[in-house]
Amino acid sequence: MTAAEATPEVDPETVEAVVRDDRAFIGHPKGLGYLGFVEACERFSYYSMQTLLVLYMTKYLLLPQNAVNVIGLSAVENFYGLNGQPLASRIFGDYTSLVYLTPIVGGIMADRWLGRRAALIAGAAIMSLGHFLMAFEGAFLFALLALIVGVGLFKGNIASQVGELYSENDNRRAMAFQIFYIFINVSVIAAPLISGTLGQDVGWHYGFGTAGIVMVLGLLIYLKARPWLPADNKPQRQEKTPREKIQPHEWPRLIALLILVPVLAVSLLTNQEIFNAYLVWADTKFTLNLLGIQMYSSWMITIDAAVSFSMLVAVAWFWNYVGKKTGREPDELGKMIIGSVFTISGGLCLYMGAVTAGDGKVAMFWPLMFHLLNSIGFAHILPVSLALFTKLAPRALNATVIGIYYLAFFASNYVVGTIGGWYSTMPTPQFWLVHVASAAVGLVAFVLFKLFLGKQMQDIPAGAESGR
Repeated sequence: MTAAEATPEVDPETVEAVVRDDRAFIGHPKGLGYLGFVEACERFSYYSMQTLLVLYMTKYLLLPQNAVNVIGLSAVENFYGLNGQPLASRIFGDYTSLVYLTPIVGGIMADRWLGRRAALIAGAAIMSLGHFLMAFEGAFLFALLALIVGVGLFKGNIASQVGELYSENDNRRAMAFQIFYIFINVSVIAAPLISGTLGQDVGWHYGFGTAGIVMVLGLLIYLKARPWLPADNKPQRQEKTPREKIQPHEWPRLIALLILVPVLAVSLLTNQEIFNAYLVWADTKFTLNLLGIQMYSSWMITIDAAVSFSMLVAVAWFWNYVGKKTGREPDELGKMIIGSVFTISGGLCLYMGAVTAGDGKVAMFWPLMFHLLNSIGFAHILPVSLALFTKLAPRALNATVIGIYYLAFFASNYVVGTIGGWYSTMPTPQFWLVHVASAAVGLVAFVLFKLFLGKQMQDIPAGAESGR
């Protein structure tokens, strides 16, 4: 029995200190394991949607004979003036962007009224409802709305708890987010194989229903985890003013984080397109045969997740080795610059695949090389940037700042919804060159950011850690 298990009724400050000293989960607090499993369930449900959504719309729901059954869809078609694959891309972009916008509202609600725990529980319940509504064609748009609201309440409020398991000067923090992302990638490996295969082979609604069941499991795990999590941040009723205010030394770092958001958004375009036009391309143009095994197109997401998982581990091990061997390694922004170079290289593989295929099928070599190189870029950008945001976020706005971090995904996915619609009308090689160009813009922006704003993000005044 751990110390946290032995003292569940002590005051919140003592609980938080015990949680931070706990090393029961592979040298980390036990709460990290619970939060990792909960996030894995949520990401399983989300990536089941990500994998199936565009394929479901283009191959079934938006066909004329089925579209008439969807409540409100005709209004959406008239509003955008789109149909078929471009409309599917636009709906995908709206859905996947809004699920990264609503965490700001969810973070504010948690910080000021509900507390993280109540917000996260409500979010998990609403997401479960949304997944089950996907079983009814007519309720498609209502299901998406429920999922958007649920993710908003859930997303920032779990990542902020990971950060608060550690004091700011705890060297385990960065590795904790690497572990957190490994949980995510394991669930993304499983989601296309289970939900994707059920959806494409048995029936679309079986895939969506499985996602709902796993989300309910995640909610139950979170309810069990309470003794090993940081104290909740729900304000007390007698409080007349905010418990903490932003300190003067925190403003430059907060402003720097806000400027970093659009830079991250540009750098993410190629990665986010994997779930949109890339899947449509794979479904119609890839040989989809690997080592003699005929695959479903949804399995490309499993390949991507498996490679991402491997690269997260490999990159973490590599920089740990370099740090021990040389005594230094690149800072967060330096790693993000390195990641952008790999993202550009991955995008060029897609361009080469389209050029060499011509009117025929795309050889699997090029997509596999894309996933390898893009995953190395991912490992240098995503967990590193999230750790950076949690490190620099003012304590008074911790969950809110994590919500702001997800604005990068909001912007990136919204743009992907537009660019993805070009796939039907633009030559495929040029389509992927657009994504290569976006990664190059991200690279230049990261370099400029490091040169001119990097210092503001790294300077933490003496004594500032103690206030967190």
